[in-house]
Amino acid sequence: MTDRNTAMRQLIETIGGLDVQKVQYRHGELFIQACLDRGNAVATAYKKVAAMKRVFQLAVLRGQIEQNPFRHLKRPKIAEQEVRIYEDEECHRLLKSGREISNDDGINWELLIAVGLCTGMRRGELLNTVWRDVDFDKQTVKVSPKKNTETTWEWHIKDAERRVLPLTDEIVRMLVEHQGKQPEGCVYVFVPPCRYERIAELRRLENWTAEAGRCPVNNFKRDFDRLLKCASIGEGQFHDLRRTCITRWFANGLTEFDVMKLAGHSDFTTTHRFYLAVRRDLVEKARAAAEAAMSNDFGARPQLWTKRFDR
Repeated sequence: MTDRNTAMRQLIETIGGLDVQKVQYRHGELFIQACLDRGNAVATAYKKVAAMKRVFQLAVLRGQIEQNPFRHLKRPKIAEQEVRIYEDEECHRLLKSGREISNDDGINWELLIAVGLCTGMRRGELLNTVWRDVDFDKQTVKVSPKKNTETTWEWHIKDAERRVLPLTDEIVRMLVEHQGKQPEGCVYVFVPPCRYERIAELRRLENWTAEAGRCPVNNFKRDFDRLLKCASIGEGQFHDLRRTCITRWFANGLTEFDVMKLAGHSDFTTTHRFYLAVRRDLVEKARAAAEAAMSNDFGARPQLWTKRFDR
């Protein structure tokens, strides 16, 4: 329901407070373009369009409108960007920079990056992880929605995004160490205690929304960009940690179905992009390995063959 509400709000922002009877196909095209201009990926834009299609179809069934104005809207035909992943050396530098930047009052960046690389969890999933989601004995972390309670705020995910992900021995050790440093009553793993107290105050004043809970930490992008700079990485996003993890799963032999379930993708379309990226990388690695083997096997002979063909 939250996704539909968000999509409807953004549609109204795009076309104005138009009477539902006057919404036309062209308004759907404007909405798609507005989503893309906002920085949404093609897949995200299409999900919002699908949500709006369902809203208008419900209006048809209720007799509020005669036909669905968005029924013929299709997925935007825009080439997806290349999958950006961090190389191993970049990951090492990110973890090192995270360790240097982290402090008791802010995010534990080293741990956050490590868990992101290990699990492929999204930013919102990580920042809304509570300690009860972590099973230290089984070395897993659970991605699950949160209810509005005395200690947690409302946060939604889709059913396809509910999942249990593995943790490594080293990351479990880091989590235990991190938990030991947190004050009593701080239930969120990655939300700094001072920020958690501020959010608690905002919630008491009823000045907190489910939308704010999607990224409950202030200046997240600015701080991560600073971390990239410290790691001497020219460009990148926090979400690239997730992309890096997914491509590693493929590179280590997991099937598309397995990766789709672990990543929380609703269908194979998104998962397949990562599969293709890894396949291209494997082709290049195979070519390099073949060239090295040929060089070892034949020595200088390929050069002699080249000279003969030149004649």
